[in-house]
Order: sequence, then C-alpha cells, then structure tokens
Amino acid sequence: MPKSDIQLIKQRFSIIGNSPELDRALEIALQVAPTDLSVLITGESGVGKENFPQIIHQFSHRKHGTYIAVNCGSIPEGTIDSELFGHEKGSFTGATGERKGYFEVANGGTLFLDEVGELPLSTQARLLRVLETGEFIKVGSSKVEKTDVRVVAATNMNMIEATRNGRFREDLYYRLNTVPIYIPPLRKRKDDIPLLFRKFASDCAEKYSMPPITLTHDAREMLMDYRWPGNIRQLKNITEQISIIEQVREITPEILKHYLPAEEVGMIPLSVNNNDAKSFSNEREILYQVLFDMKKDMNDLKKIVHDIVSGNINPVDNVASLNNLPKENVITPILVKGSELPAAIVDKDQIRSIIPAVRVDADDAKILDERDYEEQSLSLEDVEKDMIVKALERHKGKRKNAAKDLKISERTLYRKIKAYNLENL
Repeated sequence: MPKSDIQLIKQRFSIIGNSPELDRALEIALQVAPTDLSVLITGESGVGKENFPQIIHQFSHRKHGTYIAVNCGSIPEGTIDSELFGHEKGSFTGATGERKGYFEVANGGTLFLDEVGELPLSTQARLLRVLETGEFIKVGSSKVEKTDVRVVAATNMNMIEATRNGRFREDLYYRLNTVPIYIPPLRKRKDDIPLLFRKFASDCAEKYSMPPITLTHDAREMLMDYRWPGNIRQLKNITEQISIIEQVREITPEILKHYLPAEEVGMIPLSVNNNDAKSFSNEREILYQVLFDMKKDMNDLKKIVHDIVSGNINPVDNVASLNNLPKENVITPILVKGSELPAAIVDKDQIRSIIPAVRVDADDAKILDERDYEEQSLSLEDVEKDMIVKALERHKGKRKNAAKDLKISERTLYRKIKAYNLENL
C-alpha cells in the first residue's frame, strides 16, 4: 500500500508516528475494512486502540450505517446482556418497557466491543452465536431475531492466557481473532515520542493561549528512555502538566525528572531480571500462594524452636544471623521446664518478636503451639473475604481503588462483594 495513503489516514484520524509496526497495523486495518471479517485489536492500555475501529468503519461499505462503541468492562454483569441484546418488558425487576440492544440498533453498521476480555462467560456464549449465525434472543424473550453487524473487538488482556485459565471461551477467541491487529506500546516506538510530545504541547499552547514548551537535547533523550507504562495517554497528561505548571518554556532534564514518576502503576524496571518472578492469573491463585507461604513460615519457626530446645543450635548465634544483629543485641530465650513462657527473641532497640510462645513438656520435650497445636484448615473463602474487607477499609469504600489493590477487575470485585454480603462497606 502506498505510504501516501497511510499518511492521509494519519492526518484524518490524528494519528502521530512513523513506527513500522504502527504503519503495518494501519495497512491491515485498511485492507480488512471492505470485508465483513471480525477483527481483534490487541495492545496495552493507552496505545490508541479506539482509533482503529473507526478507521475500519469509515473505509467499509457500512460507513453510512450506525457505529457504536461499547466498553464491556464498565457495564455491570447483571445488565450487560440487556445492553447488548435488549430485553422484553417485565423480564426482570425494573424492566418497565421493551428495550433495543446494541446489536439491534447497530444493524447494518459496526459495533466496537472494547475490553471484550471482561465479558462474563454467559454473555460470551450469546456473542458467539451472533457472530456465527447473526441470531440473538432478547432477555426475557423466546423469539429469535436477526442482525447484520460487523464486530470489531479490542482488549489489553493476554487472551491466550485467559483461554487457558477458563476466563474466556476459546471458540469465541478464534471467532473474534479472524484478523488480528497489534498496536505496539510507546516504548517500542521511541522515535515517535518527541513527535507526540510536540503535538500535545502545541495543542495545549493553542488551547490556553500560551507559548509551547520545547525540550533540550538531554531532556528529549530522557523522555525517550522512559518506559511509559501508561503509553500515549500518560505522555499526553505529563505534557499538559508541564505546559500549565512550568514558567520556563525550555524543559531541561532537571525539570522533566519531577514529572516522570520512578514508581508507576504497571511499572517494571527494564534492568530487573524477572525470570524468577511469579505471575498470577486470578485472585484465587494469589490466595493459595499466601496460604502456602504462611504455612511454610510457621513450619520454619517450629523447626527453629525445636532445634533450640533440643540443643542442636545456639539460639543467640541463630537469631543474630537471621536478623543481621550483633550477638550483644540478642536476648537469649528462657525455656522453663513444665511451664509456658513466651520465647521472644528481641532486638534491644527495636523489640521484635521472632518465635511464638512455646511450652516444653517435661516428659518428652515436645514443642507444642500455644493454640492447641493442631493443624487448622483455613477457609479460602474466609481469607478472600477478609482481604476484600481490608482493601475496602484501606480505600474508604472506593471499589475502583480496592480492585486495583487486590489486582482484580472491578467486575470481579463487585461479584465478590455481592457473594459475601459486603454491600454496606
């Protein structure tokens, strides 16, 4: 495809950059536009995925039809079927009238499903049927209806991993992924970063009637070396911040570094070796890992106490080495035969408790835990509920922040809150 066509598309849709990967994504979008094939757009959050469905729609034979963009992650699970497929009057509480869904409204046009990976499994089954047969049934109805809609989907989720974990239907993934389009992150388009900065600075200067900011050579290099976890969205925010706050119009590295956070959401230092890092696909795996770690720590502590009582190790040497303390700072635990005393090993300055309270049996010197010394099976649901309650308390009931803290989606958090009757928190 001629580069002149690509440049015209960039100008029309305000796309900045000359990256080969970006140009390739635009070429695929233009080539697939005249067809009715489903398209799946993938890429990190903030890379500009929302531009491509509009390009596909405008260069298709459906350009005079309806174009609807739907954020699947922002619609509650209980109402998403009604939003997409419509409902009949009285089909559920609050359904005071018949409602057309997006698939019916967008008949003959294009439907953009953003964050499609957040769809619940029941809705995924309905969506698969529409894609394969063009048929759907409204909520509360038994009548099969037809629609002719071009579906373009987008996600920042690893869909292969999601299908393996059962969070997304494999057959739906391959049906959506008829034509894949990958949008590269900003860190893989380093030469485009100064161009985007200049564009955002110019727009901000024009909007607020001020001189545009510029970068020194060193500041430009610093800007290009930053990882940009928030991609274009983050770059735009920072450019606007600098434009409004700074009085000096030439930005140096000393000024710029105050606006580039060292620790950012999703930030992974490039120099760190993450070969041994563990990733968790859902909150249940995280809870399992927490339980396993707690059990291991308790077993380690019991072994240390047992070795001290048996005389196998010197408690002062052992604790000093474990806590990087000088021997003179360690108070030796006193274990009295036939009695219970808290065997606390403390730093004289910091008073840290290392070993739980123990009892030495006079007959066989068995080490018994203070809590009846029986293995208690910890309910996974109780731990999960406790973590959710604490997260909500930490963030004063703000569920969006609590979901980020727990590393789960807002949809999942809402479902858990309802399951554990925590709506009043």
